[in-house]
Amino acid sequence: MDFTKGIKDGIPIALGYFSVSIAFGLMAVEAGCTWVEAMLISLTNLTSAGQFAGVTVLAHMGTYIEMALTQLVINSRYALMGISLSQKVNARFKGLWRVILGFAITDEIFAVAIGQEGEISRRYFAGLAIIPIIGWTSGTIVGAVLGNIMPEIITSALGVALYGMFIAVVVPKARENIHVLAVVIIAVAISVALRYIPVFSGISAGFAIIICAVIASAAGAVFFPVKEDKQ
Repeated sequence: MDFTKGIKDGIPIALGYFSVSIAFGLMAVEAGCTWVEAMLISLTNLTSAGQFAGVTVLAHMGTYIEMALTQLVINSRYALMGISLSQKVNARFKGLWRVILGFAITDEIFAVAIGQEGEISRRYFAGLAIIPIIGWTSGTIVGAVLGNIMPEIITSALGVALYGMFIAVVVPKARENIHVLAVVIIAVAISVALRYIPVFSGISAGFAIIICAVIASAAGAVFFPVKEDKQ
């Protein structure tokens, strides 16, 4: 029953992942990947922001250092989620299952798992993770195949979904919290400066992502620290 409950809890996540990963599949093909390569990227990574940034680095012929630093900056939050969630699993959740937990953690899977009452079993987490993984990978395949067979004018239009996804993630939170809005504005301003100021023209897309993420998040931490409940 734990596995069945995990499946049910994972279905809404999988549906959301399917739609978003179509945009990733389109982007990966436009960057020069085959549909098999795009599928393998999604199947072995399961990190939306990291994959989009990684393909950007690939498309701009970035270095391994750029790729490593980009993924470290973007995906470091998963380490904290893994540590937190590892304190909630039951005693049988060890060995290889800890590796699976670390691989399968995403923002949404973590949020659902950490919100469960009591300890988390291996069967529940397996059910919770497997459907989103299938949804994310299958959506990537659909997007990549569409990118190979559909006219460029249509795939370019569908590629707008990528920007719509980021807008949908950022704008509602920025409207709710002035501090988030300020951090977003800082990131946008740095990105524009790196793109259009001639002195920064030598900075590659990969390092531009790193610079924007680190400076904006550091500014948010310094000027808008989150107050923690002492209890």
